[in-house]
Amino acid sequence: MAVDVAHAPAPHAPPRAGRAWGALALLALAGLALALRLADPGRTPWAANLLVVFGGLLVEAVPFVLLGAVVSAAIEVFVRSDLFARLGALPRPLQLPAAALAGLAFPVCECGSVPVARRMAAKGLAPAAAVTFMLAAPILNPVVLASTFVAYRGRDVLWTMVLGRAGLGLAVAVAVGWVVGKASPGELLRPAAPEGPRPLPLGRPEPRWARFAEHLVGDFVFMARFLVLGAAVAAVVQTFVPQSFVARVADLPVVNLLAMMALAGLLSLCSESDAFVAASFVRFGPAAQLAFLVFGPMVDMKLGALYLGTYRRGFTRTVVVVVAAVTLVGALWLEVFVG
Repeated sequence: MAVDVAHAPAPHAPPRAGRAWGALALLALAGLALALRLADPGRTPWAANLLVVFGGLLVEAVPFVLLGAVVSAAIEVFVRSDLFARLGALPRPLQLPAAALAGLAFPVCECGSVPVARRMAAKGLAPAAAVTFMLAAPILNPVVLASTFVAYRGRDVLWTMVLGRAGLGLAVAVAVGWVVGKASPGELLRPAAPEGPRPLPLGRPEPRWARFAEHLVGDFVFMARFLVLGAAVAAVVQTFVPQSFVARVADLPVVNLLAMMALAGLLSLCSESDAFVAASFVRFGPAAQLAFLVFGPMVDMKLGALYLGTYRRGFTRTVVVVVAAVTLVGALWLEVFVG
């Protein structure tokens, strides 16, 4: 008897253990918040700051994870598989820039782009192109470019920052896609979590809206648990790393670029709001701020957790090395021309 694979469940729909893990994490967070509320907040400023940063990152990122899960589920249910297979057959020099420019049509933050890229690769798009889209979309989408424009309006470097962010982000994303090369989805993506056997549907096929909801919940829970881990690590770093460290390196060539890239990775900001933070570092030049704006949406602590949960070992290291190298070179050229 033939099995109708079109109505199969989401490949990484979380088992009951995953849902229990998420519930326990929420209960632990609620318990900690209640304990701090009952205690004297003045005696535990570090704990209060830790919760504020952690909660702020989640509040900022979760809507975009949900948006990414919506797009991912829509791709799975409503887009034909052979479409991505045909896109994957395009010449590689054309395929990667096209995938990067596709980010203009998807207002997805860096957290939301990860499940979308995973779904694209699973549907037949070449993994290199899916990774290129994943890295470019958080920088090239219209919402991020508009926020960058607003953050730098009235400054002489307005178009340098807006166009420089778009151009350098495109170059970095294509470079990473080129390094990933011809890896297959099985070589790049982690295997789907095993799920118990389910009875074959009898009678009428499952409605599309029901399949959409099932994929949406599976994608969201799968990515959210790693987002919680990354946000917790980022909150710890922001709470205990002295903020005065950045000011001491602002005037050191090359070091200032590396410092802003490291700061972007530690702060784990959303790409749709990070331009306002970068613009506030007035002691740093445009090149250092541009390095912050390009590196952060591609490599930060919460993304590191998402990458580790989505891709096989070695992928995260490759992304960090290539993104850091190309961003540093591009920012150095900008520093030569702009100062």
